[in-house]
Amino acid sequence: MIVCIAEKPSVARDIARILGANRRVGRGTGYMEGNGYQVTWTFGHLCTLKEPHDYRPEWKSWMVQDLPIIPDRFGIKPIEIDNYKEQLEVIRSLMTTATMVVNCGDAGQEGELIQRWVLQYCGCKVPIQRLWISSLTDEAIKEGFAKLRSSDDFKTLYEAGLARAIGDWLLGINATRLYTSRFAQGRGNILSIGRVQTPTLALIVQRQQEIAGFVPEKYWELKTLYRGVTFSAEKGKYDRVEEAEKALQTIIGTDFEIKDVKKKEGKDLPPRLFDLTSLQVACNKKFAMSAEETLATIQTLYERKLTTYPRVDTTYLSDDIYPKVDNILKGLVSYRDITSPLLTGGKLRKSKKVFDNSKVTDHHAIIPTGQPVHGLSDKEQKVFDLIARHFIAAFYPDCIFSTTTVLGQADKVKFKAVGKEILSPGWRTIFTQAGSELEEDKPGEDKEEGQSLPTFEVGETGPHEPLLKEKQTQPPKLYTEATLLRAMETAGKLVENEELRDAMKENGIGRPSTRANIIETLYKRKYIVKEKRSSIKATEIGVQLIETIQSDILKSAELTGQWEYKLRQIEHGAIEASSFLAELKEMVHAVVWDILRPKPMPPTAPTVVATSPNAPICPKCGRGSIIRGRTCYGCSAYREGCDYRISFEDYAKQHQAHC
Repeated sequence: MIVCIAEKPSVARDIARILGANRRVGRGTGYMEGNGYQVTWTFGHLCTLKEPHDYRPEWKSWMVQDLPIIPDRFGIKPIEIDNYKEQLEVIRSLMTTATMVVNCGDAGQEGELIQRWVLQYCGCKVPIQRLWISSLTDEAIKEGFAKLRSSDDFKTLYEAGLARAIGDWLLGINATRLYTSRFAQGRGNILSIGRVQTPTLALIVQRQQEIAGFVPEKYWELKTLYRGVTFSAEKGKYDRVEEAEKALQTIIGTDFEIKDVKKKEGKDLPPRLFDLTSLQVACNKKFAMSAEETLATIQTLYERKLTTYPRVDTTYLSDDIYPKVDNILKGLVSYRDITSPLLTGGKLRKSKKVFDNSKVTDHHAIIPTGQPVHGLSDKEQKVFDLIARHFIAAFYPDCIFSTTTVLGQADKVKFKAVGKEILSPGWRTIFTQAGSELEEDKPGEDKEEGQSLPTFEVGETGPHEPLLKEKQTQPPKLYTEATLLRAMETAGKLVENEELRDAMKENGIGRPSTRANIIETLYKRKYIVKEKRSSIKATEIGVQLIETIQSDILKSAELTGQWEYKLRQIEHGAIEASSFLAELKEMVHAVVWDILRPKPMPPTAPTVVATSPNAPICPKCGRGSIIRGRTCYGCSAYREGCDYRISFEDYAKQHQAHC
């Protein structure tokens, strides 16, 4: 009997239907059987790493003398939920008659870990094959079963997931217990510290500190209005009002002359396809959806077979998707008005900005599957619409525009105006419908580069209206979920360039699939709150926690990004998981020792101790006097390093002898 294990009951039902396993055994828990297959499921994680007290009973108490807690060998146990344990027993019983197991878990690091822990716990001893698919359509499942892969191909994927889980356990358990025991005030007040959670909180706190410490500086901009067009002084900002006013006075009452007119054509490429982070960013900006809401919504769309696997960090497609594009477009029937030009216009565009095998590893960008769409909720429709339009746009022509730069002069002050004209909208026609415009295309304040320009002739002159504007520098803005996700992706570095941002993804903190949960955890622990519509602010508790943490190792986004890079290297087989964990154990030792080690006494002036006039001089150092302590007599110069001690009994004998 071939046993197939899916990650969710809904996926198991689809697989069972395609395989012909139509007889249901059990309700809620159980499996489906038929045609030589038994198809069962998990509910996500059924097993978890053991807790400290599972290794040693004394580790249940939070005692600093037990730190660091590092088991000799890590083990797993069932999650203490009744139906989870029941389902584990179902899977264990199926293992006894299985001739082969097909791992049908989600095709990612977490999915691999979930399944392998279950198989390990249930004592699987038969060959294991892996179903590896990027969508849940019938076609994809059939194709996947026709091309089952060896479980050995995904050994490093599992090792990376295991190293991540153990690393999070080691740091979370030890750092949380250490700081709670040492610095928490009041029973039940836990200072929760995590490998990704804490650096993320540190980014938010750091931004607030930058805002609080920001000192605005005034500057002045000189502009002039000529023929209804705003020209800006080429100098840009004036730092001194005297200089700005002097320039203003020189041009008042003078004519404005056009010195040069330049036109240059350019093109805008279609927007990139979505990875999970960019989708979460777009949904937060456009619909004010949280990262967790977006993840839950795209997961539902995936399980309904409408979109491909969502937990991805690439915006590219592999070459093998190109032959399928035509059918996907045909399947998007509600978008027929914008797909028909593509379907009737000959060969579809194939851009290196979309199709690049070198940029795709396990999965490609999130795209629609072309399956019929119906019965979507409002959120689901919004998210699907974004994905569909970006996919369609990828095959449209570039947007062609003309940029006109006009140079002018009044007296000796040079000015410039820039206008932009769309010559051929290309892919932009897809986003011109109401509510479908790109976020970056929405008009902003004082956006003069997009102004329409009349026809100017070189040499023409005329009156103008000078204007001097006083402005001041602005502090950085609080994070939103959109900007925080970007900051996590780049380990806190502000990166606007998309290609550079791609290059930094391997050093981002957290994985695309976990970042939403990290942000939600910070909300739940009351370390951050949402202000107004979307701004994120650290609470007093959150700020205090970051200020309490002395170790940069625990709160540095850059260092955490380096660990993420090593985890990816494990996944790629470039480094061993054991070396990463050995490094992490050393780091945990260092974190604990840094807090618990005795601190050296600061240098002080010699201590003056009030003693009796008859107190004897210390026989060891000759500087201090012999004084009575709680358990013995000793030298008054103990703070300067003298360790002379004498018992009460011996001191009494010596004193009597001297008397």
